[in-house]
Amino acid sequence: MTDSAQNSPPQTAPTATATSPTETEQTKTEQTKATPNGVEHRSLVLTSYDPRTSELLGDYAMMGADEVTRTIREAKSAQRWWAGLGSAGRKRWLLDWKKAIAKRAADLVEVVVQETGKPHDDAWLEVMLAVEHLDWAAKNAGKVLDRHKVRSGLVAINQASSVGYEPLGVVGVIGPWNYPVYTPMGSIAYALAAGNAVVFKPSELTPGTGTWLAETWRTLAPNQPVFQVVTGDADTGAALCRSRVDKVAFTGSAATARKVLAICAESLTPAVIEGGGKDAMIVGADAKLDDAAEAAVFGGMGNAGQTCVGVERVYAVETVFDDFVALVEKKARKLKPGADRGAAYGPMTREAQVEVVRNHVRDALDKGGTAVVGGLDSIREPYIQPIVLVDVPEDSIAVTEETFGPVLVINRVRDLSEAIARANATSYALGASVFTRDTRTGQWVAERLRAGVVTINSVLGFAGVAALPFGGVGDSGFGRIHGADGLREFSRVKSIARQKRRAPLHLLTMDRKARHLRLSKWVFKTRHAR
Repeated sequence: MTDSAQNSPPQTAPTATATSPTETEQTKTEQTKATPNGVEHRSLVLTSYDPRTSELLGDYAMMGADEVTRTIREAKSAQRWWAGLGSAGRKRWLLDWKKAIAKRAADLVEVVVQETGKPHDDAWLEVMLAVEHLDWAAKNAGKVLDRHKVRSGLVAINQASSVGYEPLGVVGVIGPWNYPVYTPMGSIAYALAAGNAVVFKPSELTPGTGTWLAETWRTLAPNQPVFQVVTGDADTGAALCRSRVDKVAFTGSAATARKVLAICAESLTPAVIEGGGKDAMIVGADAKLDDAAEAAVFGGMGNAGQTCVGVERVYAVETVFDDFVALVEKKARKLKPGADRGAAYGPMTREAQVEVVRNHVRDALDKGGTAVVGGLDSIREPYIQPIVLVDVPEDSIAVTEETFGPVLVINRVRDLSEAIARANATSYALGASVFTRDTRTGQWVAERLRAGVVTINSVLGFAGVAALPFGGVGDSGFGRIHGADGLREFSRVKSIARQKRRAPLHLLTMDRKARHLRLSKWVFKTRHAR
């Protein structure tokens, strides 16, 4: 419950540089306003900062239960109009929204860069991928969700059967700060395409990004609040979960996911959860080592390692281990974090994560691991230089827990079987990857990895395939976004059977004929007992 945005522009847009606050202070500040009668009124506001410079970006409303309830009420009213449009009507609106976002993409990129600190190129990639998912959801919702016939089978030959999917109603989306456009769009676009209204709470670290998205929708449909944003902190997220929305889509840590589920359980509100990851890469003896090393560095260091499906662990077969490590070391040393456009990646967006990274690196080294690139002195807030560790014991928290920083652990294994066993030996199971020249071997490994998505000879390659469902197992969550399964995730299935004529063997009656039952038994044994 750590992420949100709001329905109106920032209340203020100061430009003066501010001292970077602590994690709790970063989201709550007290603001004094004079009322018309001259009485001062104090209220909490959400303040956004640039993590690179600590510059104050703007203030947003800290929305409480009353504001959330009012937003949900408006969404329910708009949802009835939205559902009534049908998939074809919603498609036209969503494609118009897609065009509006794409035309102003440079503005959105700038907001993402300011709030997360990531380089412009990375922000552009995120926005482009998000738009691709919006496009796919809009164009495919009808084919996936509209009512269609299914075969009734021999036993029910007199029935005409069909399956259709109806909107749930209002979906509450709680998004993360690391990919504030791409990740929540995986729920927002698919929930909207399925006929739901959406109330989105972006991270308290990226409220401006969520607000920007909501404003672009309002320019298209100012009188139909089908997509709205609420800004605030964990209390706002809790209020959204308690608001009796029809489903909650949450992205964040496993610890926070448990809190979300506990609140949702109070009203039996269903939820789809994307938790964290501790993704493993496996490098086979026949792998193209240069490609594997390039992918490992990108997957481990991209976005300062703040990627749920980034690479945190690598298991390389011992016959290629030394050569692989040498290649990774060479590529990692070239990376320079910073605030300029040429930087490889930006700062740690969330200040508290720096200490997590420090603890993981310290534990790995204390337990016998070796740093071949960087080390504890690489951690210089708000930036962390690339860190590559080798031969780290499997019981180190650098191996068992999510680091979420530019740290790569590379361990040697005897063979692929050992690599699979080690990769599967965590409570996380979001993504994984394998590098091998042999197609059958790659498929064999992929099918044995405990993960929601596996890539062969690439990392994050699935992110641009909108048709592929995405989600995790265990502490990495449950349910799926993206693809046809993502559309169904935000739908309620309804089956209809229509009797066309009386059944030739009429058994569904209290006046059942003995000969009909005898013939049915004969058919049953003929079909199933031979």
